[in-house]
Amino acid sequence: MDILHKYFPNLTPLQIHQYGQLFELYQFWNQRINLISRKDIEFLYERHVLHSLAIAKVFTFSQHDTILDVGTGGGFPGIPLAIMFPQAHFSLIDSIGKKIMVVNDIVHKLNLTNVKAEHINAKQKQGEYTYIISRAVCETKEFLNLTKKNIIPGTSKIILLKGGHLNHELASIKHKIVIIDIAKYFEESFFETKKIVILHG
Repeated sequence: MDILHKYFPNLTPLQIHQYGQLFELYQFWNQRINLISRKDIEFLYERHVLHSLAIAKVFTFSQHDTILDVGTGGGFPGIPLAIMFPQAHFSLIDSIGKKIMVVNDIVHKLNLTNVKAEHINAKQKQGEYTYIISRAVCETKEFLNLTKKNIIPGTSKIILLKGGHLNHELASIKHKIVIIDIAKYFEESFFETKKIVILHG
């Protein structure tokens, strides 16, 4: 939790309480379902929660925003962002039912009324969203094909958390692309190669 206070010193008491519950909840579920690698669970706040919140350093979601988290897995980046922006509306989807079961349990225990989790493949998901977010689910071109039906033309933004060298992956994409180094915001070595990729729909 200290690492969250370091970069987000203005958290409310409720947010502190909700973020504080995450380690115990994920530790419980990770012993039953493989959500996070065993060696990574000790670094939950840095490598999963704070990594998700890098998006909050660039965007502020409002009460009018609808956010679709594609391939949410155990709830990243959707759950940390839903705690940070309780006024926005989050839809978390994944094709693996066990993971959505865990997400629903965590959402329930945190009393996150702004989150709906759904066991569905991205191909089948309907509806338009102001933001579509994801953490390294697949190559960007494939992701765009999966989610183009969910974009509000000229309005929606796609926000991807990615790592490594992206020049080849992004070379053939016609969208307007902005790449932000997360190391600009967080000094830990884990973030040295991590990036936020923003595409305008």
